[in-house]
Amino acid sequence: MTRAGLKRAIAATYQDVQDHHTFQVAAALSYYTILAVFPGLIFLSAVMGSIPFTDLFARTLDVMARVLPPDAMRFVQSMLLDLIGANHKAWLSFGTLGLLWVASTAFDAAIEALDIAYDVKDNRPLWKTRLLALVLGGVCVGLWLAALAVMIVGPEFGLWLATRIPVSGKFVVFWPLIHWTVAVSFTVLAVEAVYFLAPKVRQRFLATLPGALLAVTSWITLSYTLGVYFRHFANYNRTYGTLAGFIAFLTWLYWNAFALLLGAELNAKLTKERALEEETAQRAIASTPQGPTAPEKEMSIEQEQEEKSATTQAKESPSPQEEGKHATLTIPPES
Repeated sequence: MTRAGLKRAIAATYQDVQDHHTFQVAAALSYYTILAVFPGLIFLSAVMGSIPFTDLFARTLDVMARVLPPDAMRFVQSMLLDLIGANHKAWLSFGTLGLLWVASTAFDAAIEALDIAYDVKDNRPLWKTRLLALVLGGVCVGLWLAALAVMIVGPEFGLWLATRIPVSGKFVVFWPLIHWTVAVSFTVLAVEAVYFLAPKVRQRFLATLPGALLAVTSWITLSYTLGVYFRHFANYNRTYGTLAGFIAFLTWLYWNAFALLLGAELNAKLTKERALEEETAQRAIASTPQGPTAPEKEMSIEQEQEEKSATTQAKESPSPQEEGKHATLTIPPES
């Protein structure tokens, strides 16, 4: 894509954020997400509670604490302690389908929000979109769990592995950077899966990469920025009292939902701009006068050779007048 096309795509993205009411759609998406996040965490805790490693879910919360602002994380921890208690197996055996169905509402809302971002009308039946939301949730949760597993092992995993099996010293040195890179890569793949599967458009999977990178970069930046804001500038306890943690968590979800939709808007405009440039290039090729083909060139060469040979023969052979003169000169005189 040309630099001018990229500028047009960015300008069109800014315009579509206003035309599509992206801020309002992000508010609706964050509402559905907060309805789905606790059932999803309850199901995750039930699954992890059935694994022999008893502190696995506690490590998961530690990783979440690195991402969420402190006030929001305190709210999430208090809610989970009240909801889960100590009986993980009860949640795993009772109401599992209901938890998954409620958790899929966030992905169902994401499908509708991304259709708006891509300017497409989704006429798929309800059962199909909800089934797609379940599949999308399974794919994203699987990729996020892979990223979570890399984060749980921590930056000391390289040294721990080196004491048990022979590994390169460079692997031990660079593992703290590698484990962050792998975790972010899995997160980017999950966002790409959302962009690729959710809207009713045909696109290449690689074409969703710019928006996914924008969304994930914004998530990381927003998590750090909001953490600093809640810690040093905002005093939600004075304004909202016991709801301060909930408001902080909802604010974090809102801006992350906006970043997700912003990446989708960028992908949509980049796709349109690429299609426009390809169409313009094809028109330019079609309007360019085409030269003679190889057979035509051979025929023209043969014709030129025939014409040259005919001209040469005409020059070498005498004309009829010259033949008459020669004939007159050769007649003997009469006696």
